[in-house]
Amino acid sequence: MSYQTLRAAGSTWFRRPLSSVRFAAFLALMIAAWLPLARPVFAQAPIDPQIAIRSGLAPLLGPQQRIDEIRPTPIGNLYEVRVGTKLMYAHATGEYALIEGQLIDLRLSRNLTRDRIEEMMRIDFRRDLPLDKAIRQVNGNGKRVLAVFEDPNCTYCRKLRAEFERLKDVTIYTFPLPILAADSEVKSRKAWCASDRVAAWNAMLARGTVPDNNGYCPNPVADIRLLGQKLGIEATPTMYFPSGKRVPGAVSFQQLEALLESEQVPPSASSSGAAKKPAVPPS
Repeated sequence: MSYQTLRAAGSTWFRRPLSSVRFAAFLALMIAAWLPLARPVFAQAPIDPQIAIRSGLAPLLGPQQRIDEIRPTPIGNLYEVRVGTKLMYAHATGEYALIEGQLIDLRLSRNLTRDRIEEMMRIDFRRDLPLDKAIRQVNGNGKRVLAVFEDPNCTYCRKLRAEFERLKDVTIYTFPLPILAADSEVKSRKAWCASDRVAAWNAMLARGTVPDNNGYCPNPVADIRLLGQKLGIEATPTMYFPSGKRVPGAVSFQQLEALLESEQVPPSASSSGAAKKPAVPPS
């Protein structure tokens, strides 16, 4: 029923005094007109959040993206949704979602999204990284260890490499990961094929000097590209430490030192009293 029809009906009814019957009829007329526009307010049976959230996000994600996990957060009716290594948040009804946002615990000043991503990205250093396919550089006694994925055309990798040169007593495993430019793969292969891989890689990042060879020796560059995809590395530099901790992007020398020193803290004893084995044997 249109607004004009309702208005005309109302003006007709109100030209004369309303009896109780006429008032009831007019009230029924109004309810019939406006009821389709109102949201249901009646109690409904509880809906399984797993079903509601998957249904609500399906049109947004499309058939190519699959929800891997849904689990509750510390906030009532707010659920964490994991799609691969990506996180989003959705209401239990599946009607609302927080995408590309950060969930902060204001009481503890903790970024829960960052903490969860770090947890998901953590690796087993010895098992997941084929260190024999990396360029191994040893400074001093090499007792401290890190691994880094770098692209030869990466500006931030150059900045980080300059900080690496200041580090003492560290072993650096460099995985050439060509993802930024068309010639990144050729440069990576040429560095691997150089007689001194460490010097070739450092010179290429520091001064842009490309090794003078054809780059056609047996090399692990293709395997490293697949490894990068498996680990979800989408940007360089990306570092890993023996504890499995992942640190993306360039950091300062002071931050590097703090990260390396935090790895040297003796692990707590297990329930049996035995100490945990180090992630990487001393070089």
